[in-house]
Amino acid sequence: MAEPAAPQPTDIKLRTQSRLLEVHFDDGSHFDLPFEYLRVFSPSAEVKGHGGGEGVLQLGKQNVGITGVEPVGNYALRLLFDDGHNTGLYTWGLLHELGRDQAANWARYLKRCAEAKRRPADLQWMRHIEGRHGQLQARRFWL
Repeated sequence: MAEPAAPQPTDIKLRTQSRLLEVHFDDGSHFDLPFEYLRVFSPSAEVKGHGGGEGVLQLGKQNVGITGVEPVGNYALRLLFDDGHNTGLYTWGLLHELGRDQAANWARYLKRCAEAKRRPADLQWMRHIEGRHGQLQARRFWL
């Protein structure tokens, strides 16, 4: 059985001042997608990675801008970000999914960011212990 067709956009507006891509779909849904959100959830291999899992965590994209939007056939957009990222095609289905799942996606992203912020300190602490004692100790101390 064929999958139902993805909702099609009826209106797309790039809001550079508010850093939002506004998308209206023919199913009546409407999403305001922040540039940062679109950048960190880019469908590119650079972000998605080449295997399973969450992909490569994108940090420091709070102020990213979009300098251009290019249509790709009748099925997608290529977003040109001001940090030089311009790979990955945002299909109509993906844009709809990103809008529909925005709250859950963003919560998952913030959790990953918080976890990543703990890791560098952990690694620095482990290197200090290793250098000080000649071998890595199997103990951890949490404050």
